Amino acid sequence: MGFLPLTRTYSSGTLCQEVLPLEVLMSTVDLGCAQANFESARALLAELGATVVGPKELVMTVDDVAAVTLPDADLHILFMASFSDASPAVELLGKVKGPVLGWSMREPGEVGERLKLNSMCGVNLAAHALMNVGQSIRHIHGNADEPQVRAAIKDALAGKMPEASTPKNVVGELGTESDAQKAFDWLKGKKIGAVGEAPIGFTPCVYDAQQIRSLFGLDIRQISIDDAFGKISEVKEEARELAYAGAVAAQPSLASVNVDEAKKVYGVEVALDKWREDELLDAIAIRCWPEFPTEMGACICSSLGRLSDRGTVTTCERDVLGAVTMMMCEALGSDENYLVDIVDLDASQGLVRLWHCGSAATKLAADPKNATQTTHCNRKLGVAGNFPLKTGPVTLFRIDRDVDPSNRTGLRMVVSRGESIPAPNHFQGNTATVITQPDSAALVNGIVTGGYPHHLVISWIDVRPGIRQMAKMLGIPLTEW
Repeated sequence: MGFLPLTRTYSSGTLCQEVLPLEVLMSTVDLGCAQANFESARALLAELGATVVGPKELVMTVDDVAAVTLPDADLHILFMASFSDASPAVELLGKVKGPVLGWSMREPGEVGERLKLNSMCGVNLAAHALMNVGQSIRHIHGNADEPQVRAAIKDALAGKMPEASTPKNVVGELGTESDAQKAFDWLKGKKIGAVGEAPIGFTPCVYDAQQIRSLFGLDIRQISIDDAFGKISEVKEEARELAYAGAVAAQPSLASVNVDEAKKVYGVEVALDKWREDELLDAIAIRCWPEFPTEMGACICSSLGRLSDRGTVTTCERDVLGAVTMMMCEALGSDENYLVDIVDLDASQGLVRLWHCGSAATKLAADPKNATQTTHCNRKLGVAGNFPLKTGPVTLFRIDRDVDPSNRTGLRMVVSRGESIPAPNHFQGNTATVITQPDSAALVNGIVTGGYPHHLVISWIDVRPGIRQMAKMLGIPLTEW
């Protein structure tokens, strides 16, 4: 996001630091806040003795990245002033001497405002992509004026990187083989519809259909974005009007959203529901941006939430393995669950905030009767949900591709626990405020430095015994914190 080549000379030679540029979807972040973060980082590094050179403004385009020539360096810092896809980080840092130091910033703003930066999620996504090309990462989180951040940067400049610490591993009770087999039987033959390609730089959203079929018995039906738009264009006006009327009746707050945009969204709902019916789909993973907001002029979050309310698993950003994770939870007894990003950490209270931009089923709302529907938090187009997620004990779970060549399955799993507590909807969209069972800072550090996906699945039922047994039966490595 920002580019700060730095040099500091020691008696032993020159240590060169690099804070790298990342492309930004300019409509989705607070550029003023990102610029202020960039400048504060630059100032701190200079104050600590580094000679700072390079652009003094945010670096945000592909051309900006292409213009970068990396000098030899002993340390590279990935400074995420806001959010980016991971492709620039891989292009610039994939082959440098590692580990890379990832630096994420705290979320600013008042409770209930939009997520202005999404910096932590950006580092998380970049870490996964870098791991996929053989790179490793360390992580610090916080603003430049925080003492622990200052100390960590000072240590890094002196050659001492933060630890890749994780919570203590947990070994819990196994579910029964018979229950696990019932889950496998439930999954076998079910179908996931995949719409479009994974967004550029979103490596957790890449999948291997044969791998998923052989391990879980799930079939993937892939169509292109153009195919999906074709299906949407075939929706008759009467069906679109009926879907819109049903949505308004279910959530009267929808009446305040631009009617034309809302009708487009519920036309998408009709088209996806017909595709589900025709293909006997059990889940849909859809590339929800950029084409829907840029070409159709609407955000389709609410349509996914309504499909989920009726029992179809839905994931955004074409995250097929996210859908597999959700279906595995359901096979083990979970009801609706949700795909979330870790976007905020409050280590002093032992909590993280889990969020996505408004596609949660209203069944998952803390108060389903007041599951407000509004415009998308960043795009300012209809329609997305805006309500806090329900409270209670939660499981956090993810199935991911594994780059370890010795792992014959090619997959790995990570799982943890926490408590979703009563709290306002901290960020516009859908937020769960979760006190984690392991130390929250260690959990975030483990996710980032372990290169785990930025998407986790939150489930309100403890499905860990079944996960353990299914992982054992499949031979998939399971990390449990």
